Amino acid sequence: MKTKLKPLGDHVLIKPIEEGEMTVGGVIIPEVAKEKPAEGVVVALGTGKTDEHGRKVPFEVKTGERVLLTKYGGTEVSFDEETYKIMSADDILAVVNEPRT
Repeated sequence: MKTKLKPLGDHVLIKPIEEGEMTVGGVIIPEVAKEKPAEGVVVALGTGKTDEHGRKVPFEVKTGERVLLTKYGGTEVSFDEETYKIMSADDILAVVNEPRT
């Protein structure tokens, strides 16, 4: 997934993964009652954090990885009719590893 947005510093651009809109029982959940997605895919990485010695600290995530996010972290932005979140790398909680089959 390519985008023209490039985050700065230790920020990461995330494409939120929308959860299903209908419950198992078939009840449709109204838009205002839905939780914001706490999962997404890394689209782009900033330039990285600099430590106290002036060295770049590498990111712990890569583009294309599916990640878990803090529920209310980051800033939601719309660009080219897509919705993204720009957040600090510290707001990414975990990488979702797909189970092996």
